[in-house]
Amino acid sequence: MGQAQVLEGGCRCGQVRFRLTAPPLIESLCHCSGCKRMTASAFSTTISVPSGGFELVSGEPEVGGLHGDEAHHHHCPWCKSWVFTRVDPAMGFINVRATLLDDPRAFYPYVEMQAADKLSWVHTQVERRYDRFPQLDEYPELIAGYAAWRAAR
Repeated sequence: MGQAQVLEGGCRCGQVRFRLTAPPLIESLCHCSGCKRMTASAFSTTISVPSGGFELVSGEPEVGGLHGDEAHHHHCPWCKSWVFTRVDPAMGFINVRATLLDDPRAFYPYVEMQAADKLSWVHTQVERRYDRFPQLDEYPELIAGYAAWRAAR
């Protein structure tokens, strides 16, 4: 997935559709309690793409989950699928739920975050692991490491 290719996906009912036209900045798993609750699963899957590489193709998502200043979680108003998250302040990327890709096999996580909250029976194969979220100054190296790792795959 690291190369520039167009990927499409959408919510469960198909009303909200999106297109990714830029290579991801990173592919990750998150074990935080918020992600586990919003996905009703052991973790969330995330493709972080530059804002300019994300296009809403159809539908009008609504904000759900947390209603605060830090993150805006966008859901399908009909089936309630959590489709993507815009992080504020505008940080230049959008987090898309990887399992909503039409072909989710394109997703391969490089890093897991909030691993301290991981359920004891979950075992993942990732290159990097953080007990909490990385610090902002760690992201450039993390993104560069991901790009090199993905190019070698």
